[in-house]
Amino acid sequence: MAVPVDELEILIRARYPIIYIVSWEEDRVVETLAEVAGKRNKQVYVWACTTGFCKHPNVEGDTSTRDPVQALRFVLKSSDSALFVFKDFDAYLTNPEIIRAVRDLSHALKTSYKTAIILSPVLKIPPHLEKDITVFDFPLPGMEELSELLSNIIRSVQGRPDVRVEADPEVREKIVKAALGLTCSEAENVFAKALVLDRQLGPQDVQVIIGEKRQIIRKSGILEFYPAQEQFADIGGLSVLKEWLEKRQNAFAERAREFGLPQPKGILLLGVQGCGKSLTAKAVGALWNLPLLRLDVGAVFAGVVGSSEENMRRAIRTAESIAPCVLWIDELEKGFAGMQSSTFSDAGTTARVFGSFITWLQEKTAPVFVMATANQVELLPPELLRKGRFDEIFFVDLPAEAERNEIFAIHLRKRGRDPAKFDCAQLARLSAGFSGAEIEQVVIDALYDAFDEHREVTTEDLVAALKATVPLSTTMREQITALRDWARTRARSAHGPEAVAPEPGRTIELA
Repeated sequence: MAVPVDELEILIRARYPIIYIVSWEEDRVVETLAEVAGKRNKQVYVWACTTGFCKHPNVEGDTSTRDPVQALRFVLKSSDSALFVFKDFDAYLTNPEIIRAVRDLSHALKTSYKTAIILSPVLKIPPHLEKDITVFDFPLPGMEELSELLSNIIRSVQGRPDVRVEADPEVREKIVKAALGLTCSEAENVFAKALVLDRQLGPQDVQVIIGEKRQIIRKSGILEFYPAQEQFADIGGLSVLKEWLEKRQNAFAERAREFGLPQPKGILLLGVQGCGKSLTAKAVGALWNLPLLRLDVGAVFAGVVGSSEENMRRAIRTAESIAPCVLWIDELEKGFAGMQSSTFSDAGTTARVFGSFITWLQEKTAPVFVMATANQVELLPPELLRKGRFDEIFFVDLPAEAERNEIFAIHLRKRGRDPAKFDCAQLARLSAGFSGAEIEQVVIDALYDAFDEHREVTTEDLVAALKATVPLSTTMREQITALRDWARTRARSAHGPEAVAPEPGRTIELA
């Protein structure tokens, strides 16, 4: 709270005539302005088209000032040293008469002790007023405010034997961090909801709070919220990658900052299709207890000229507003395809959007962990691969025999079968060159065959399904070999040293 108070006070003391505050939280902003006004011995007047001007904290307004032009004249004629807050005044900034009146007011206020403040959740400034208005982005509540809000909620249920609250510092920090990105009203509602659901407040409510953020994501239209359904136990192999991610499980905690650790930026996963890159991205959200957002790069490139750049900025702002979070960008190379020829094909739109994205990757300070995946490394621009954009670049290869054994067990277990009743070692030997996704499909095909014959699935069904499948490593042998050759010296392997996958397309005997 101290930061917006200090910054607003500086603007007001410097006699900035018109300040445009962007925020959804009208009450919180007005209270902050009242705090600033109290320190400067000023009054606060609040205007709305429904009430006209009223002196804060009164609620009864002067209906003669409901008209926006009359309201501007009221400010001009007032002899009070005051802050005049206009709610949702941006809706009137398309009227030439009002635009002229605002410009006149701006010149007059520079020599007075009055400040006009436009308060709106959206920023709309006509070109005529760009030099007369100063924009101030009012931040959402931080850790301190949300922690105080949580304390108030806990105090309201103290002494009730039917309510259990786990209030140790680590649990509190997780709950408060999960609420970052919500307004005070939204946070208060979700804290109350968590208590009402099971009459408890503890670590289990982190997911309840994260789920509340789904509404913010849905309204963006470009980001998609993924619930935490996948687990690390659903991923076979990739031991080095999983260990790297597990070590950073508490990387966004305050004790990590106190230890001197920076917040992790993100990783780029390159590799063969169907080998677990997207599955890993989905599982990280659950492992770290953070919201998982998927950026649809295709939705960024909308049809209206100039809107693509704004869409990317809006997606980044939305992700940062609910941080800490994981931002998943699937098949990155397809999203920015044609970047090299962007000048000729789309007047440079793709290049500008890509430039904004990689600059944000390099400079971002918000705790947004980027999980990007790519299949065709030759389509990725070199500037994306240089150090500083990502913490690490991992290569996800075809699974080795031990990993395939584990993958067969995982998919049999997911479908209600006991892996011990199957010869997973034999299946792993016979599936050289198969990806994890192809192994999953083999299990599904075998289940269909057994279901059709009204019997239980057997190892022989799985072997038959393997014989009937041509893996991608055979169909696309040349491309996959080239990708593996490239990654051998340019990326870190996601697999352990014991996991050595066969060359794609190796002839195997399925008899």
